[in-house]
Amino acid sequence: MSTFILAFVFFLAMVLAMAVGYLVQRKSISGSCGGLGALGIEKACDCPEPCDRKKARMEKEEAREKKLKEWKQNQIL
Repeated sequence: MSTFILAFVFFLAMVLAMAVGYLVQRKSISGSCGGLGALGIEKACDCPEPCDRKKARMEKEEAREKKLKEWKQNQIL
């Protein structure tokens, strides 16, 4: 039982150390090869045209920006 408790405390300390390291450096954990950025891939999907969900999100964002711009024009100082 003491081995289990010791192992649990060790892993808990390692997770805590990684969390503190992330909070201090604000860098995500990456592999030794550098991930997709090392291959010159800017995004996870190399599709020539965005998918339907992405298009819907972009339209929603554009509508929000348009409303915000309209609100700024009609704003009374």
